[in-house]
Amino acid sequence: MNSNESTCWTLIRGAAGGDASARETVARRYEPVIRRYLRARWGNGPLQHELDDAVQEVFVEFFRESGALSNVQPDRPGGFRAFLHGVVRNVALRIEARRARARESPPADADALNQVPHDETALSAVFDRAWAQSIMRQAAARQAELADTDDARRRVELLRLRFGENLPIREIAARWRSDAAQVHREHAKARAEFRRALLDVLASYDPAPGARLEQECRNLLAMLD
Repeated sequence: MNSNESTCWTLIRGAAGGDASARETVARRYEPVIRRYLRARWGNGPLQHELDDAVQEVFVEFFRESGALSNVQPDRPGGFRAFLHGVVRNVALRIEARRARARESPPADADALNQVPHDETALSAVFDRAWAQSIMRQAAARQAELADTDDARRRVELLRLRFGENLPIREIAARWRSDAAQVHREHAKARAEFRRALLDVLASYDPAPGARLEQECRNLLAMLD
């Protein structure tokens, strides 16, 4: 399974069907999104200690027999992003309700639990940003996979230095002992290649992408603002 296939519904169906490799990829890819949302939801309150167990509970919900992954459909409104958000939110609500019923905490802790912020608009924005970052990582992996020449692989490294290490073009050029103008031209090519890889990844999530891909690109950039 190449990295593009592993971003699409083939991966999700494989994970739902019990494929160990697919499940490992799903867990690795989406755990940062899940963890970011739960950390934002619970902050430094008493439920922060439930974070690791909550992440595992999400994946139990995914992978159990007839679990959540077996029910998701590619054409559902909002696609896999909305599905993932819904599952994580429901697990969080279930854990909050379970803790409230247990009443095992001292009064001060109970007061802190009641103060857990539930600004769903703000939490959705946190989730969306984490999702967008996940998609960007998948696009970077796809670009690297498609890089079949030394020059193309060098452009992948150029983007890593530019955005991963936040180095200016002039510093990269100096490091490479290259002409800055040439590195600028290579940077433009690299960005174009990344965009094609991003569209490739987005298409693998959308069964009928069409013109929606361009809008989804804009939506992702807005989530990262």
